[in-house]
Amino acid sequence: MAWSLYILRCGDGTLYTGVATDVARRLGEHQAQGPKAAKYVRGRAPLKLVHTREVGTRSEALKEEWRIKRLSRAQKEALLLV
Repeated sequence: MAWSLYILRCGDGTLYTGVATDVARRLGEHQAQGPKAAKYVRGRAPLKLVHTREVGTRSEALKEEWRIKRLSRAQKEALLLV
């Protein structure tokens, strides 16, 4: 089972980074704003998937998520242009 990293743009313009094995399902959970949605994205709809990339194992995905979450906003925006 391959893991993917994804970045969402929230309705307030902020970016949210996460990992999942099924990005479409995870996006649906976030958009439903229910108990499975990340607390950060609740109340920040509409959500738009702006970046997704297959990473490999769960461990690799979590390491990449941590690396991206430490980037500045400008660096994240530059990553989205690649």
